[in-house]
Amino acid sequence: MGVRKDLKRAKRRADLAARTRTGTTRDEHGVVREVRTEPLAPRPVIGSTADIPFANAAEAPDDVVLRRERHGDWHPVTAAAFAQEVTAVARGLVAAGLAPGDRVAVMSRTRYEWAVLDFAIWSAGGQSVPVYPTSSADQVAWILRDSGTRFVVTETPRNTATVTAAAEALPEPPRTWEIDAGALADLTVLGLNVPDAEITARRTALTPGTTATICYTSGTTGRPKGCVLTHANLLAEAANTVELLHPVFKEVTDQTASTLLFLPLAHILGRTLQIACLIGRIEVGHWPSIKPAELRPALKRFRPTFLVGVPYLFEKIHDTGRATAEKLGRGASFERAHRVAVRFGAAHLDRFLGRGKGPGLRLYAAWALYDLLVYRRVRKELGGRVRYAISGGSPLERDLNLFFYAAGILVYEGYGLTETTAAATLVPPLAPRPGTVGLPIPGTAVRIAGDGEVLVKGDIVFGAYRNDPAATDGALTDGWFATGDLGSLDDDGYLTITGRKKDILVTSGGKNVSPAVLEDRLRSRPPVGQCLVVGDNRPYVAALVTLDPEAVGHWLAVRGLPAGTPLAEVIDDPRMRADVQKAVDHANEAVSRAESIRAFTLVEGEFTEENGLLTPSLKVKRRAAQEAYAQEIEKLYS
Repeated sequence: MGVRKDLKRAKRRADLAARTRTGTTRDEHGVVREVRTEPLAPRPVIGSTADIPFANAAEAPDDVVLRRERHGDWHPVTAAAFAQEVTAVARGLVAAGLAPGDRVAVMSRTRYEWAVLDFAIWSAGGQSVPVYPTSSADQVAWILRDSGTRFVVTETPRNTATVTAAAEALPEPPRTWEIDAGALADLTVLGLNVPDAEITARRTALTPGTTATICYTSGTTGRPKGCVLTHANLLAEAANTVELLHPVFKEVTDQTASTLLFLPLAHILGRTLQIACLIGRIEVGHWPSIKPAELRPALKRFRPTFLVGVPYLFEKIHDTGRATAEKLGRGASFERAHRVAVRFGAAHLDRFLGRGKGPGLRLYAAWALYDLLVYRRVRKELGGRVRYAISGGSPLERDLNLFFYAAGILVYEGYGLTETTAAATLVPPLAPRPGTVGLPIPGTAVRIAGDGEVLVKGDIVFGAYRNDPAATDGALTDGWFATGDLGSLDDDGYLTITGRKKDILVTSGGKNVSPAVLEDRLRSRPPVGQCLVVGDNRPYVAALVTLDPEAVGHWLAVRGLPAGTPLAEVIDDPRMRADVQKAVDHANEAVSRAESIRAFTLVEGEFTEENGLLTPSLKVKRRAAQEAYAQEIEKLYS
């Protein structure tokens, strides 16, 4: 009976894998230049994302679709209750004067109210404009002016003050509500006299081609551009992703899918994840912080079965494991556990993909030992039930991916931009390939241009930058979006990202260097916090390195040094420089000698959103960082 059951399961998994069909095109040299994946979800001809809560309420009113955090407990929200709350807030927006097509900005961290507002704005016929809660008054003023926003919902008094300051530069101040001051309750009361039929009429008037949201890019090289995304864009991304992943998840894990959403909802990845979860009726909770110290307790309480995060999260979970081991005097044991995990993960993955025999008995025995001592603690840090995770935003180091694989958590990487409505590629669930960002999501094609630039085409690709036809024409050609990223396709069509076109450094010796490869590997090793690789028109490559505050605290404690030791002294300590050199050596292993980091300097402070050196999606603003540390860079070459 067991063999028959295993055969049936293998057949079902094979059938699931066969649902995703791809095709490749090669050039005259046999190199794959284009890959296409057929859609899994039908292209909508009527309706919009606004319909999702109401379809759920009609089909499964008692299903729990969200969990709302209150005082440390997670309270269930049914499909019917969510649809009712969306309707009540939508009525309030209509009563406030929202006309079909009007825009409403939401300036808030990730929280339950954001979900209600998003669908309420759509249900009232409006368009949402997400604003990062860390934005300055100047940034907010630009977004409100460029988008033509008439209404704003903020989260906190501080956010409200920022909007008030921004409004001084606008011809007409927007009407503003504040979540912490009862915005949703106020809107509900305001809309008591608006009939539900008005909301139904506005919602059903929306089409797939109607603009749903204007999402602004992170602005790493200048003013953020407003990406105009339609309901069709959002549905193509969310529906195809759910069809790709959810059936496999249910088959492999036998778990009821649930996730804790902590990515910023001002970022398109968090928004599309939320939509996808509601389409699939996957329980989702919201958490306002991605900081590991604040997130870990929430993960342990919520106990999700899968996660979507950025490499920073997985790096910090790994670093926490190392720091804990070192505090117990078992640092060397953790390093052995890491090496065993990488070897075991690679061998086990080869067997899974039919490329090898898998781990030998000795490697299995070592893995079993460290699963007891180390890996299970890693799973516990993520809540204890996580089997799958998706990582995006920047490459996740391959060894780190294999470490989590050996710990029982398969991390799939993806790649995308605001202009592609989040993920354009994703590692398929039954064919992992660490080190790549996968295949095009269903309904999407990826092409590599002659200069190595990654081009994307499909229903997920945006239609225009708001008020910027020149930028639109420069980015879109015959439906192909020029991403600005460099990459390559392997023989099976898996994409690997190698850097940004604009970031490529050319040394005075004529060597082209992609800083992303070095920075990603350097940042993955403690005690490094953020870093910036430089070398354009210079004789060699060098790096600015900041220290992670948590890593510094741990470093001091392990060496018995006072916790209040000034950072300037830590930076000058030869032992600290030696530890950073190990991280530099690790980064250099990925490149040739001509591309390697020859010198580095440790600098005080951090790269943060607050000081303007990081975008809200945790990307370094290269130009700003180079200007802020111009003297330190010059000293590297003096």
